[in-house]
Amino acid sequence: MNAHNQSSGFFVIGTDTEVGKTLVSGAFILKLRETGINTVGFKPVVAGTYRSPDGRELNEDLETLRLASGLGSDDIPLCPYVLSAPAAPHLVAQVQGIDLNIAVITKAFHKISASFDSVVVEGAGGFLVPLNKKEDLGGVAKAINLPIILVVGMRLGCINHALLTYEALKMRNLQLAGWIANALSDEMPLLQDNIQTLKDRINAPLLGVIPPLPIALKKQINQPYSLQALEFAAEHIKLP
Repeated sequence: MNAHNQSSGFFVIGTDTEVGKTLVSGAFILKLRETGINTVGFKPVVAGTYRSPDGRELNEDLETLRLASGLGSDDIPLCPYVLSAPAAPHLVAQVQGIDLNIAVITKAFHKISASFDSVVVEGAGGFLVPLNKKEDLGGVAKAINLPIILVVGMRLGCINHALLTYEALKMRNLQLAGWIANALSDEMPLLQDNIQTLKDRINAPLLGVIPPLPIALKKQINQPYSLQALEFAAEHIKLP
């Protein structure tokens, strides 16, 4: 059990989908574990699975979190809702006749946090992705109430996305522990200027700039990130 009442860890959210939340979450798990903190990954909901060679239904993000957490595929469930189709979770859930709700997610989170010192929660999509008619991922962040790490995918449009997300966090009185600039695949024009603009407007530390992953470390389709890719990202970020 946790020595303290409040769970320890971070909630990693992104400015959008495909901005590097999984890469950053895996890297943070590695960094926390390196300091001797027994850390695990958790995800409220995933949408999109693939079949492993031995016929199991897996999700890339969850397998990356497992790898970072030093867990095998069957050790413990890291996610209460695993949906098969890669689309907006609330829509896939509707089609599958499943009701996503915050209470179930929070219960799963507390169950896993009882066995570890620290949990890195990776959000799904952007911050306000709907779960059902009334609830969204922001509500999950509020219920779990871990400090937030914001991953900004550095591409055209990211300043607006990042500042809108920052405003939403402030409106919900959530603590932003810091943000990460992830350069994605191609160096964006005026990268440093874009980063400086965000530094001027976000009242939280910039915890690192992750350069584009070398070709050999890029994630393959229907595969988790490699440990080497997570280590590469971890070298470029610091813990808050």
